[in-house]
Amino acid sequence: MPTIMTHAIVPLAIAAAAGRQRIGPRLALAGAALAMLPDADVAGFALGVDYADTWGHRGATHAIAFAVIVAGAVALLWREARSWGAFAFLAFAMASHGLLDALTSGGLGPALLWPASDARIFAPVTPIRVSPIGAGFFSARGVVTMLSELRLVWLPCCALAAAGWLFRRRGQSAQNG
Repeated sequence: MPTIMTHAIVPLAIAAAAGRQRIGPRLALAGAALAMLPDADVAGFALGVDYADTWGHRGATHAIAFAVIVAGAVALLWREARSWGAFAFLAFAMASHGLLDALTSGGLGPALLWPASDARIFAPVTPIRVSPIGAGFFSARGVVTMLSELRLVWLPCCALAAAGWLFRRRGQSAQNG
């Protein structure tokens, strides 16, 4: 899995690219929280849930269907998430977690297609170093993982955010000039 911070950067970059008029700060933060939420499944280790179980790490909580269900529940409970655009943003934000995990180089792949299939899936290319779980994050392997994520996720996300900002700025300049 990428580190928890890297999961959050994806929806924050999308929100920055789209601008505050389309994705407000509270919705952007909710997207970041939902992007990190699937890794709460690591609590199952303490409860005796096996990594490879349906509800184990990278199991059902990493599925696209689970992301849609959770985004739907958020939309029912939170007025700001009730538009189709807000719902789609939140669903994609959470689904991005499993999609990023599918690009990592270790562990079991995420169960992206649950409940139709419990199969753990990796992308054909897995360029992102898998993050150590727990205190291992603060090791040399954790540093190498972070550098991998900076290059392969953070830099493209920053470029997306900057491109969106430049596009909006040019649009404003054209309207004013």
